[in-house]
Amino acid sequence: MAYKGKYKVINGQKYKGDCTKVIYRSLWERRFMIYCDTNSSILRWSSEEIVIPYKAPIERKTRRYYPDFYIEVKRSDGKKDNIVVEVKPKKQTQAPKVQKTKTKRYLREVKTWGINSAKWKAAVKYCKQRNWRFLILTEDQLLSNYKPL
Repeated sequence: MAYKGKYKVINGQKYKGDCTKVIYRSLWERRFMIYCDTNSSILRWSSEEIVIPYKAPIERKTRRYYPDFYIEVKRSDGKKDNIVVEVKPKKQTQAPKVQKTKTKRYLREVKTWGINSAKWKAAVKYCKQRNWRFLILTEDQLLSNYKPL
C-alpha cells in the first residue's frame, strides 16, 4: 500500500521552492523530508523541483524525470555538497531475476527496471556535469538513520 500526503515544512527558510506544496509519495520519502527539515547539516533542500530529461527505453522518446530530492549539505570539513536523492524500495533498485514464465508481474518489473535505469543514468550524467552527487536511498539506509555527510 502506498502512502501519500502533504508534508508541512518546519523550517521554511531551508526549503528551496514552494514549501506549501510539498508532497510525499511514500513513508520513506516522508522520513527523509523530516531528516532534511530538522538536520542542521542540511542547508537547503527541495522535493521534486529538479527536472532531468531522459530517453524512455520503450517509447524512445525524451521524457522528464523529477528526482525525489535535492539537498545542499554542509560537510564536517566545512565544504558544501550538492546531492540529488532518489528514494526507492530496495526491490526496485535491482534488476528482476529472469523467469521462464513471462507473467504480467514479471513484465511490469522489467519495464519499471528499464525506466528507472534510464532515469538514473540521466541523473548521474546531469549531476556529473554540475559536480554534484546522485544517490539512491532504500529502506536499508533510511532505517539506519542515514547521514549523507
